Amino acid sequence: MRGSIKSYRKVSLDSEIAVASPHRIIQMMFDGALLRLAQSRYAIETQDLQGKGVAINKAIGIINGLNNSLNMDVKDSVASNLSDLYDFMLRRISEANVNNDVKAIDDVTGILRTIKEGWDSIPQDMHQMTSEAS
Repeated sequence: MRGSIKSYRKVSLDSEIAVASPHRIIQMMFDGALLRLAQSRYAIETQDLQGKGVAINKAIGIINGLNNSLNMDVKDSVASNLSDLYDFMLRRISEANVNNDVKAIDDVTGILRTIKEGWDSIPQDMHQMTSEAS
């Protein structure tokens, strides 16, 4: 039964990604990273080492994806500053993993939420421009 639910969720997510705009895909990545961070935090609190490893690795993968999606060809400081923040978050997640540190997870979650709120507040008519700049 659990496998069926997992398969359904994957097909549903794959379908959503197939029709999503680049702006929406970045929103989904933020959501996914925040979910994985919450799972990491819970796994640390419950001393679930395997769950912590899985969730942290997925969070790292998503944040790397966000970092790699930045358009560094645009000559402004936004992409560079975001890249620095993503690098900082990756270091903090690694510290959280090694030290079982929920504070480090909380730090990353706070930063990521702030970036996501900014991304979510971009008006619809500017979405095409953000796709080119991200």
